[in-house]
Amino acid sequence: MPLSRSLSVTSLNGLPQWDEEDLPIEDLLLFEISWEVTNKVGGIYTVIQTKAKITVDEWGENYFMMGPYYEQNVRTQVEICDPPLPALRKAVDALQSQGCQVYFGRWLIEGSPYVLLFDIGSAAWNLDRWKGEFWEACNVGIPFHDREANDALLFGSLSAWFLKELTDQLQDKPNVIAHFHEWQAGAGLILSRYRKLPVATIFTTHATLLGRYLCAANVDFYNKLDQFDIDKEAGERQIYHRYCMERAAVHCAHVFSTVSQITGIEAEHMLKRKADVITPNGLNIKKFSAMHEFQNLHSLYKSRIQEFVRGHFYGHLDFNLDKTLFFFIAGRYEYSNKGADIFLESLSRLNFLLR
Repeated sequence: MPLSRSLSVTSLNGLPQWDEEDLPIEDLLLFEISWEVTNKVGGIYTVIQTKAKITVDEWGENYFMMGPYYEQNVRTQVEICDPPLPALRKAVDALQSQGCQVYFGRWLIEGSPYVLLFDIGSAAWNLDRWKGEFWEACNVGIPFHDREANDALLFGSLSAWFLKELTDQLQDKPNVIAHFHEWQAGAGLILSRYRKLPVATIFTTHATLLGRYLCAANVDFYNKLDQFDIDKEAGERQIYHRYCMERAAVHCAHVFSTVSQITGIEAEHMLKRKADVITPNGLNIKKFSAMHEFQNLHSLYKSRIQEFVRGHFYGHLDFNLDKTLFFFIAGRYEYSNKGADIFLESLSRLNFLLR
């Protein structure tokens, strides 16, 4: 039996409705769009990279990632090749004929997914015109001085332009699904809906933009979620236009997803839409299927940790290491934003209870 995906999409803005219909994989193209495709600037890079193998296994040649082009990244991470479908080739050629540089290849990670990378610098001459179109689409203006937001608009405009050229070539078969991550890719979703492209859209927020800023400011965020004046908070932090881009993308998407239950609650308060789907971040546990090798590594590193503890605390605290619990935290060193403060407080309370 061929692989299939059950797709349920509500008809919006006059788009055709796909209702609980099982479509074979060969009748679908999946595009995953993120600022961090081949571009390691945050944690979403790791999420996208580590799930690539299983996605390629399921979708095969019908799965493509889209991101920004940076020469230093492509030199070491991408093998340039020709697109596997004529429609893809023609869509790429259409952009290149207008002076916008587009690169197609395979990302040299596990699974070797296809990637489509846009050189936003080559399209910068369109910025003022695209700002005007974006204003017409959602009434969001982008300040001249915010380079990150300007780059996001260029990236989103190129993504939407490519999807239009592609769908014009395909004539509704195969169907196209576009999955956008975070506000940096959101402009592409907004413009795709504004142009009524026959594309099913998904938007995923890994943490709301305003939530990140509030947590970084040591605000008692989760206990006061329902008390924030959202517009005021975003305006005071000079990110109101970015917040509006994110919120517009959330409300334009056919399907809105988050990566945890708490992020779903955050999004409902910050972005005023309840997540349709929660897809928790996880690990590919198949990497650890060789249990004997894993157990050997566990024993080796456990002994190293114990040697460090003996040396570091010797003469100050005496530990029975066979009765000692070790706790770890991982993440960027952002003391409150990544929860290091909560981690230390929890250890303090646990230590008190154990005593």
